[in-house]
Amino acid sequence: MRKFGNTGMEIKRVGFGGIPIQRISQEDTNKVIDELEKCGVNFIDTARGYTISEEYLGNALKGRREKFYIATKSMSRNYESMKKDIEISLKNLQTDYIDLYQMHNVKPAEYDTIFGEDRAYRALLEAKEAGKIKHIGITSHGLETVEKAVESGKFETIQFPYNIVENQADEVFKKAHEKGVGTIVMKPLAGGAIDDGTLAMKYILSREYIDVAIPGMDTPEQVRENTAVLENFELTEEDNVKITKIKSELGTNFCRRCEYCLPCPQGVIIPQNFLLEGYYTRYGLQDWAIDRYKALGEDQRASNCVECGACESKCPYELPIIEMLKNVVNTLEK
Repeated sequence: MRKFGNTGMEIKRVGFGGIPIQRISQEDTNKVIDELEKCGVNFIDTARGYTISEEYLGNALKGRREKFYIATKSMSRNYESMKKDIEISLKNLQTDYIDLYQMHNVKPAEYDTIFGEDRAYRALLEAKEAGKIKHIGITSHGLETVEKAVESGKFETIQFPYNIVENQADEVFKKAHEKGVGTIVMKPLAGGAIDDGTLAMKYILSREYIDVAIPGMDTPEQVRENTAVLENFELTEEDNVKITKIKSELGTNFCRRCEYCLPCPQGVIIPQNFLLEGYYTRYGLQDWAIDRYKALGEDQRASNCVECGACESKCPYELPIIEMLKNVVNTLEK
């Protein structure tokens, strides 16, 4: 087990990311939680924004809540809405307290606005004083946000994307670790863009300043695969060759399938289009990718994009989605 910053929590370095719960049933969620318990995984991260994730987890944790540390988060930015979200999370998760409540996806431009009298941070402080939450954290896709958070002393944990092709948080994670701020890695497989899950987890866990990585898992098999890495995460020369190849192939301009861009007003399933283009260009599955693309509804295909820009304004990675969709069309409809 690992000391989680100065929180007093001791956690397994492989945790559980709750995004995929949205895609599975309550029964399958129960099976995943069963496997987490068997494998000793005791840190669960979910969010108000993950539709039914909190509810399914709350049901699955009945009778064993004390075996897990529960983290959730809210996009609320004002006092009243954050106060309301905390109560909803407590109800959904069927618990009297939440171990870690995080401000979710705080952009650099809004960081300084969250601390006022009628702002969200005050609601978190009051909930902590009342024993409804134990610790306060912050998540972001913007480096400046977590840099400020580490220096501020206001947050006990930070959560940021980190993986083979996204290591820009190295220095801030190191500084956080030195200061006793817990470090959480989201997107360890770059939103599914990295196929070799074992290598991806080894890469992260080999960094001693990272406390926990939270891959999204929706099957017991994935839980076993990811936790098995803890037995040996020393990188070999062969691993390093593979890492170099992955960095070269992916770069940074790729979709992490976080789905913040959805729903598209026109019905385009943006991440699925990028996934199929990736199968075509990176994995040599040209015929398969084209067949799957044709199987999408006409309104779901990249060619239905009208360039309204709604998706780009919501993308936390500031991807040029419109141009990327044009590339999908050029690749899969040629």
